[in-house]
Amino acid sequence: MFFVRTESFKQFLKFYPVISTLVAIHIIVFMISSLSMPFRELIVGSNLPILLDQQYWRLVTPIFTHFEPMHLLFNTFSLIIFGPALEVMLGRIKFILAYLAVGIMANVVTLFLAEMTYAHVGASGAIFGLFGIYLFLLLMRPELIDANSRQIIIVIIIVGVVLTFRPGINIYAHIFGLIGGLALGPILFARYKGHFRI
Repeated sequence: MFFVRTESFKQFLKFYPVISTLVAIHIIVFMISSLSMPFRELIVGSNLPILLDQQYWRLVTPIFTHFEPMHLLFNTFSLIIFGPALEVMLGRIKFILAYLAVGIMANVVTLFLAEMTYAHVGASGAIFGLFGIYLFLLLMRPELIDANSRQIIIVIIIVGVVLTFRPGINIYAHIFGLIGGLALGPILFARYKGHFRI
């Protein structure tokens, strides 16, 4: 079962360099933003400055930004558990492009659907995009996923969606990240021959 991490720290860095880099960025950005309020204010996903001042980097920076330790731990842990299989299956370049694409799409949807004063941070839109890709595999390429992993994916998606509807959660990013990953699935796996199974 691929969702159980058995690698050593060195092996993880070697086998999953993209995931390792994303985790490092999460930690570095968290540390800098904890020490510097101007930096913190500059990277938050805030609709008002995007719309009024064309600060479009704010559609990207929230993907790597967490201000609360538990938020950082939860999203980073999710990335470590669920990212490696897709990094192996898709390859490094395709994986990072997909991850950024669903994360940015989730933030763009947030920009247009949330109120102008809405502000948000967190990698969860991109992580829900990964869940969406897994959902595509579950529905359209089930031969790539073993029975135990299928059960884990189903439970994680159901729990994730249910927990989305709580105060303080960016519902738009979660739901449309999931939809974005599902929509990208056919493109990402169009030529996949199934040499690796989850």
